[in-house]
Amino acid sequence: MPVVVGTGFSPAPAAGAAAADAAHDALVGLDGAPCDVAIVFVAGDLVTDTSEALRVVGEVLDPGDVIGTTAGGLVSGGQEHEQGDGVAVWAISLGDDARAEVFELHATEVDEGIALSGLPAVEIGVTSAVVLLADASRLPLEATLQAFEEHLPGVPIIGGVPSLVPPDGRPLLRGSGPSTAAAVGIRFEGVEVLPLVSQGARPIGPELTVTAGEGAVIQELAGRPAIDVLRDTVESLSDEEREGIGHGLLLGLVVQPGQPEYGTGDFIVRGLAGADPETGAVVVGAPVSVGQVARLHVRDPATATRDLEDALALRRAASAGGTIAGALAFTCNGRGREMFGHDHHDADAIQREIGPLPLIGMISAGEIGPVGGRPFVHGFTATVAVFLA
Repeated sequence: MPVVVGTGFSPAPAAGAAAADAAHDALVGLDGAPCDVAIVFVAGDLVTDTSEALRVVGEVLDPGDVIGTTAGGLVSGGQEHEQGDGVAVWAISLGDDARAEVFELHATEVDEGIALSGLPAVEIGVTSAVVLLADASRLPLEATLQAFEEHLPGVPIIGGVPSLVPPDGRPLLRGSGPSTAAAVGIRFEGVEVLPLVSQGARPIGPELTVTAGEGAVIQELAGRPAIDVLRDTVESLSDEEREGIGHGLLLGLVVQPGQPEYGTGDFIVRGLAGADPETGAVVVGAPVSVGQVARLHVRDPATATRDLEDALALRRAASAGGTIAGALAFTCNGRGREMFGHDHHDADAIQREIGPLPLIGMISAGEIGPVGGRPFVHGFTATVAVFLA
């Protein structure tokens, strides 16, 4: 049997009723195939009753395991529900030659920093993809993703950070109720998953080389204090480029060096988190290394649209000859109507470019996806996991 994905969404005002509607639709989508694992997203006022939602999903789908999270908004089909109550359910039947392992990560403070427990123990080359839902208040995300990269090198990790935390402070879900874990996830074997990351930022100004830096601090660019170089770069921009800075000034760092030229997909884009006028250093939200190429970026709706469409076209080409079973989407709460001026931008693009397909996801406070083969947490980004049948 091939991989089958079923999805459902309901805006019903009660958690049990919404979960029942969504789970029944997902059951229909599975077309008689058993549910091996389900992901449940709960939004709005319903986040106070997640146990009831999980109980009903369990009754309807009888899944092998369940994870989920609360969210400030949901993605369903070609629509993004940026506000309001609702439950969304994503269910997968893995067929004969694949399997899924649900895991929980727990973070403990130790003298050296944070110790992670719960990483799935597997042989390298066995895992095809990981879906990860992570509570950023309970663990350092960048360090966690680095641990995954060392543990499962080359494996795509796609997921998101909850954008709405319930009153009990436990946004993550597992089994029959809220989880105390710092992250919950699913490790897939034998399932072909195509990852997609669309950052939607446009590079401006010249490429610059980090000549002194450590951790997330850049001391020098091109042999001069970083803050002076960035100031001079901004002053040299055209009027059109400078106008884009009003949406926020960002810095892109090349992940894979040595290419003849770098495009939008070659940079990990981060906001400038701070600066020290005395030393001239600037702080970015990612580790830096001497010799790394950097370039200023700005948020740009037109670039974001083109970037997403191009990335989807590549996934469509990669899936040629196969069937897309379904997809999971994580789109930033800074995108949507606020960024594009209209509703359903990302969800509509996904359905238009590679659909129609079963699609469920959430509006996130951080999106997880690979750039240059390495996992990162992003902002103002759309990340998608496309599952092939």
